Amino acid sequence: MKIREIEWADVSRYRGELMGAAILFIILFHIPLPRSDMFFGLRRCGNIGVDMFLFLSGIGLWYSWLKQPSFSNFYKRRLLRIFPTWLVISSIYYLQHFDFETGDYLDLVLDITINWGFWLHDELSFWYIPAIMMLYLWAPLYMRLIQRHPSYRWLPVLMVCWCVMVQWVTPVHQAVGHIEIFWSRVPVFFIGINCGELVKRGLRMEPASRWLVMITFLMTAAACIWLEQMRHGRFPLFAERMVYIPLTVTLILLLTDLFRCMPGWCHRVFIFLGSLSLEIYLIHNHFVMQYLIPYHLGYWPTMLLTTLLTLPLAWLLQQTLKRLCPQ
Repeated sequence: MKIREIEWADVSRYRGELMGAAILFIILFHIPLPRSDMFFGLRRCGNIGVDMFLFLSGIGLWYSWLKQPSFSNFYKRRLLRIFPTWLVISSIYYLQHFDFETGDYLDLVLDITINWGFWLHDELSFWYIPAIMMLYLWAPLYMRLIQRHPSYRWLPVLMVCWCVMVQWVTPVHQAVGHIEIFWSRVPVFFIGINCGELVKRGLRMEPASRWLVMITFLMTAAACIWLEQMRHGRFPLFAERMVYIPLTVTLILLLTDLFRCMPGWCHRVFIFLGSLSLEIYLIHNHFVMQYLIPYHLGYWPTMLLTTLLTLPLAWLLQQTLKRLCPQ
């Protein structure tokens, strides 16, 4: 049987489905599971859903930038997509936890608007939102730079080096080491921007490259699962997140093969999840899952109920904001 070439265009073709898969991985990661469970290591690797989002976002930004390379248009579109949704959820969350008699009102405003607590002391309630907004701030500058000077596409390698410095160079670690979860995700985002051109051009990889993709996926997945299952808490997480980079890329390429074989209804389900991924991320953990955990329903029932209960809330939020803040 003839081995099919790998088509980078499939990453764009199945982008909605891939976003849907990524948000499911994140929900699986957030559901509590005892360390003794044999699924613990694999469940911990659901964290890769964040890297998938960042990689796919980078690819999407490259497409958007080439269509209209305007800084003002770029920031306006990103702001309208994320900020209204974030403002609703952050207001509900932080106001219900705020002490109106003794609380710091300035800190409250900064938390609601830009999740200031994350940058100050690694407050992780919604860390992905300030992280992606910061990456969006720098993305147009990077895209303009690599358009003019393509050799700067190698900058993600320096970003990996910076992650090493954040972990082990003491002055750097003391200054910004508390947001390591952000720094260790920066390279995969800009690698996604770099790969945007491969996707746009529809680059094809020779059939023999499938063996390289498969070997890379199996090697990196096995390493991450073993580290989480056997050495969780005893190694710097940034090191595993560097392994996430090749794992993310190969997983996405392999998932496109899987989606190609799925029936139409499966595509519609994953696309629907992907279209609500931002809203699902903001709602599922703090507004649904935390109320299910005390019932001790078990891992998979909790995951299923969390997803089913989150979906109508996410859809309602999205549709309401579409009417109020049309893009």
